[in-house]
Amino acid sequence: MGDNKWMNTTKTVLAIDDDIAITELLSIILRTHGFEALTANNSEDGLRLISEKSPDAITLDLMMPDIDGLEMCKRIRAISRTPILVLSAINDPAMVATVLDAGADDFIVKPVPSAVLIAHLNTLIRRSLGTGALEHNVTAKWLPGSAPLSS
Repeated sequence: MGDNKWMNTTKTVLAIDDDIAITELLSIILRTHGFEALTANNSEDGLRLISEKSPDAITLDLMMPDIDGLEMCKRIRAISRTPILVLSAINDPAMVATVLDAGADDFIVKPVPSAVLIAHLNTLIRRSLGTGALEHNVTAKWLPGSAPLSS
């Protein structure tokens, strides 16, 4: 059951957010759920890590000081087909539509429970690999005391 590309390999997620506390929290959540976590706190480092490390998925904040998330989606799409999950405190349907049209694959409004975040990432990675099956030990699980991700 499942595809060998998904099973028995650690998936890498790159978290791009200018807020160091958010990237540290994402890193902990990702590692807890079996992912390798890479972090970037500015757009330039994010683009460099995408080129150097070829992550399996990217989480991206919209409100970045150097290059905003909308422009980052466009720049990432120019160099990569890696799934992009936008995590933003912006809860505006017009912005969601604009970002999805710019190349993002999914959009979640913060705060988000960690299990929901992991489920979205699993789905994006499975789709990008062309498999629908999940190995049992990589499913999202609620952890005792896990707090929703917030801005």
